[in-house]
Amino acid sequence: MRAIQSPSTDPRFNLALEQYIFDQMPRNRSYLMLWRNDRTIVVGKHQDTFAEINADYVRANQIQVVRRLSGGGAVYHDLGNVNFTFIADHTGSDFDFSTFCRPVIWALESLGVPAELNGRNDMTIRGRKFSGNSQYVKEGRVMHHGTLLYDSDLSVVSSALAPSRDKLTSKGLPSVRSRVTNIKPYMHQPMPTESFMERLWSCLGEVCDLVPYELDRGDLNQVERIRQAVYDRWEWNYGSSPRCQIDKRRRVEGCGEIRVCLDLKEGAIQALSFYGDFFSRKEPDQLAQRLIGCPLREEALRAAVPAGEIGQYFQNMDLDEFCGLMLC
Repeated sequence: MRAIQSPSTDPRFNLALEQYIFDQMPRNRSYLMLWRNDRTIVVGKHQDTFAEINADYVRANQIQVVRRLSGGGAVYHDLGNVNFTFIADHTGSDFDFSTFCRPVIWALESLGVPAELNGRNDMTIRGRKFSGNSQYVKEGRVMHHGTLLYDSDLSVVSSALAPSRDKLTSKGLPSVRSRVTNIKPYMHQPMPTESFMERLWSCLGEVCDLVPYELDRGDLNQVERIRQAVYDRWEWNYGSSPRCQIDKRRRVEGCGEIRVCLDLKEGAIQALSFYGDFFSRKEPDQLAQRLIGCPLREEALRAAVPAGEIGQYFQNMDLDEFCGLMLC
């Protein structure tokens, strides 16, 4: 496994570097990347950025906002947070988080941290989350990335992000800080974030048989091209919110939160968009295009979408749940 440490704390560079490794570096190898971002909110691919952030706070505190390639929810990064990315072959039909989280858990346990995998994509310490994970799957390859809150300013997490009413209701949380924790207090020997990152690098090397790879000028030039073409653009990071007559949010167990924006004319779908923190193997925009012109009736939806296909667009959702989402 080739091991790459990013030379930058610029979130646009780091997401471009992930994409470069995934799309352009040799596919006969797997990769591990460790990286940190300065103060940033990273939103999931399918999310409406405006709905996920506290825009006034973000602007006043000069927090960057960048969209990633993978699904899942928005996360806050600062220099007290360490990010890891695995890129490897993927032959399964489901998202597999445990394979990539397990080496990280082993590494943390060797440093005295009682970490465990919990829920669909979280790592926790004594029930409190310190790591959120997400995946992007394409052409037989998977990019798995996760956060490691080591010594982050947790007060910013609750101020910069704007949790939806559904999340507030379903979790009953008085504060985001009550559900998350930093790793540092659980270390046998607490240390600065930079030292923790080096220790983590060393421990993962023992588990994953890492071979260091140094980025050359050609690599960096390609990363810069991706950054300028994608991650520097407002259209990618924010885009525009859809105009719609019906705007509703639902939380589907095992799948996540989904926002449906519908524009109807005489009962038929004229425009349709999906947003949320779900994971998908196929682009939900493709499903939306297929449903243009479809009457908003259960029998029409079932005829338009094969029962076994809906889970490709929304992981862990079946056709019954999808019809309920669209009609209720």
